[in-house]
Amino acid sequence: MTVQAPIVPRVAIPETAPFSLAQREWLSGFFTAALAPLAPAGPAEGLALPGLPAGSTGPVLADNDAAPWHDPSMPADERMALAKDAPPAPRLMAAMAQQDCGQCGYNCADYANALFLKKEDRLNLCVPGGKETLRLVKQLVTELPGDASAGAGRSPAIEIDAPPAEPGAKPLHALGESRESPAEVTFLSRRRLNGGDSEKETFHVEFDIASAGLSYRVGDSFGLFPKNDLGHVDQIIAMLGAVHTVPVRGRPLREVLVDEVSLGLAPDSLFELYSYILGGAARDKARALARGEDPDGDAATLDVFAVVQKFAQARPHPEAFVDVLEPLQPRLYSISSSPAATPGRLSLTVDAVRYLVGRRKRLGVASTFIGHRAREGDVLKAYVQKAHNFALPADPKTPVVMVGPGTGVAPFRAFLHERQATGAPGPNWLFYGHRQEACDFFYRDELEAMRANGHLTRLALAWSRDGAQKVYVQDRIREAGSDLWQWLAGGAHFYVCGDAKRMAKDVEAAVVEVVAQHGARTTDEAVMFVQGLKKAGRYQADVY
Repeated sequence: MTVQAPIVPRVAIPETAPFSLAQREWLSGFFTAALAPLAPAGPAEGLALPGLPAGSTGPVLADNDAAPWHDPSMPADERMALAKDAPPAPRLMAAMAQQDCGQCGYNCADYANALFLKKEDRLNLCVPGGKETLRLVKQLVTELPGDASAGAGRSPAIEIDAPPAEPGAKPLHALGESRESPAEVTFLSRRRLNGGDSEKETFHVEFDIASAGLSYRVGDSFGLFPKNDLGHVDQIIAMLGAVHTVPVRGRPLREVLVDEVSLGLAPDSLFELYSYILGGAARDKARALARGEDPDGDAATLDVFAVVQKFAQARPHPEAFVDVLEPLQPRLYSISSSPAATPGRLSLTVDAVRYLVGRRKRLGVASTFIGHRAREGDVLKAYVQKAHNFALPADPKTPVVMVGPGTGVAPFRAFLHERQATGAPGPNWLFYGHRQEACDFFYRDELEAMRANGHLTRLALAWSRDGAQKVYVQDRIREAGSDLWQWLAGGAHFYVCGDAKRMAKDVEAAVVEVVAQHGARTTDEAVMFVQGLKKAGRYQADVY
């Protein structure tokens, strides 16, 4: 059982009040947001919880609402400084990337609590946090008390283990419902969304999920298990001086390197392995890297290939080499389709990631797998990750404002198709931006058709490379401030999807400015208003 904080109800202005319908809607939205910060909080951490005898207490657990470091744009060292005097579970949470992306199968607070209560022993599940989070988590786990779960009872942020299943009972997670039990889906097609002159490659990718029996809702994400590039794998095998057919874990080495282990940023355990088989200065460097030091100033760029190349004089045994690598993790993408509009199919909007480190081209593992290496008819392992507080409003009449530049448009394409397919009457406003209108206007035909038929009430566009002055979605938000305030005050839900480090933070700052300027508030009052929107579920973010 999960105990959640109470949902703040929408304030309803009586029909008998001396206001028009539009005025009542405006006042309802205003008071809902304004009063949300005053709503009673959920159960306090460490206090008696529902379902426990009077006077019973549990350990202090991590909780998003009580975490000042729950900000994906905040650097890890600042988060840890804020949490330095906090109990162990909240400190573990501060080590996470704060994106609540679900790739680990939890949100950040629940993953921290699961580690603290010893209900989870995998320390490497925070994909966005990478090696930085892994190192912090490893250190914090060593400091945990011997039996953290003693007296835990029920907590406000974590589910208690279910009783043992009866023989023949349905598994806790059906196929495709979690990363632990992926289903098999079929890759159908891809098409490039950019024009020929674009600096990027972005693809609309479709999968057949009907045969897998998968279901999803708009706002959910799709977890895909990728495969490493075969050419990249063969280069590593050649540098190891190994034969690609040598058996490892009961399979040929090449197959294991393709689909079982991560070849990304090198784990500390790989440096430890090299320190055992190297001598002299090279051994000292490997040991220093294993401790998190940076003897040559290249630690941040050392993936598995670069480590094998850096210490080419050593050739570890293939089995030992594979054993120290991290498992290949699934990658999570926002779903850009609606089950109501295209039943049995699911689509993604994916940037193929490529970049240079020195003279060597690096590839995003999952994005280039989806964008180039997967073939029509390929069967892939995948699952649906249910959204954490990112969904359309329950009332289809509610106005929605969506901010999604670049591939951040993905969930909002899904929202628009869903509301169109279900006949939702509420108005829709989309802020979209990218580099150049001529080649980076994703889903242009669809969006312009929706605007023409009135389904997309407003479409605000921002192009950062089309003129002498760069224009971003946050600039368009400020320009439309008066109208945006009217929508928010009238009960609209506000959504943002995309980069957590800059864009989402800049968008929130712009909304605060709009509320202050057009809602006649001080900056502090405007910040509280936006926080009230968040607590009421009217400001939702899907960031990465």
